[in-house]
Amino acid sequence: MAAPTESTSETPTNKKQKKSKNAVDETELLVVPEGWKEPKFTREDNPKGLLEESSFATLFPKYREAYLKECWPLVQKALGDVFINATLDLIEGSMTVHTTKKTFDPYAILRARDLIKLLARSVPFEQAVRILEDDMACDIIKIGTLVRNRERFVKRRQRLIGPKGSTLKALELLTNCYVMVQGNTVSALGPFNGLKEVRKVVLETMKNIHPIYNIKTLMIKRELASDPELRTQNWERFLPNFRHKSLSKRKQPKKKTVKKKEYTPFPPPQPESKIDKQLATGEFFLLESEKRRKKMTEIKVKQAEALSKRQEQRQKDFIPPKEKPAVKKTKPATTENKIDIQAIKEKVKKAKSKKLGAPPVNPETPSAKDGKRKKLKS
Repeated sequence: MAAPTESTSETPTNKKQKKSKNAVDETELLVVPEGWKEPKFTREDNPKGLLEESSFATLFPKYREAYLKECWPLVQKALGDVFINATLDLIEGSMTVHTTKKTFDPYAILRARDLIKLLARSVPFEQAVRILEDDMACDIIKIGTLVRNRERFVKRRQRLIGPKGSTLKALELLTNCYVMVQGNTVSALGPFNGLKEVRKVVLETMKNIHPIYNIKTLMIKRELASDPELRTQNWERFLPNFRHKSLSKRKQPKKKTVKKKEYTPFPPPQPESKIDKQLATGEFFLLESEKRRKKMTEIKVKQAEALSKRQEQRQKDFIPPKEKPAVKKTKPATTENKIDIQAIKEKVKKAKSKKLGAPPVNPETPSAKDGKRKKLKS
């Protein structure tokens, strides 16, 4: 009986040890070692080649024709290394790539398709050839339909480029991607993580969020990634939070005076119908001939009123305007205009005392005359 008990006691511990070993192995598998690169796809991986021929074609604008003519031999040489044929049709304005019997890499045709797409979107050949590498990918972001107003679209697109291309250059350095803004699209070329960040910045810029905010967060993330202690921690406490201010367009008053109606539990009274009104006036019980007669009389009364108003308006031109009565203006009696009777009497007395004829040369005052008279009397 003792033997089986020992065996049972040992089994759970062994299972726990096995589980811990498996857990350790899984965590180690999830972590990618530094400096590790995926081996290149060679002919040994696919010695028989492809079963079917596949091809892709894309159109290019007229202004790219001269450049594509010059660099097309270099494009054919680069695609010839992976056994893919490329043709340039200047009449139709298209580029075509298709596989051959010697093509062994099935993903090479997709890379060739991306290459001709980038060339059509004004990306220079020196940058577009990098898409044929394994670690490279491309993304063409359409921004033409994100903003309705054309002027606003041009301003936001210029904001993405920045003064003398400084904003775009900063974005390229932080994401390790090549970014080309052309017309209604933004072409990006680089690693997958960088392309994700480029797409986010471009779309938010077109939604009226300045790219400097995203560039600032990318700079902080880059610093945190270089620190081995903070690499595994949560970065939310370090990243800035930029709130979007949504200001209301309409200015509302500070004090709102809204008159509230008194609450009544009863519903509003139902409006009277046409029949109810006729019943109230007694018109409902009249005969049709009487109704017609009543209507005709109402129409005649209305016509007579309208006729009288028209005649009054016509006669207005012939009625003379009322003249205002002529009233003489009476000046108010002032102290200056009042007649001094005493002064007039004195003047008359003086005039009587004077002799008729010409006035004397040196008229003497009455006081001097009185003095002379007194002397003569004496």
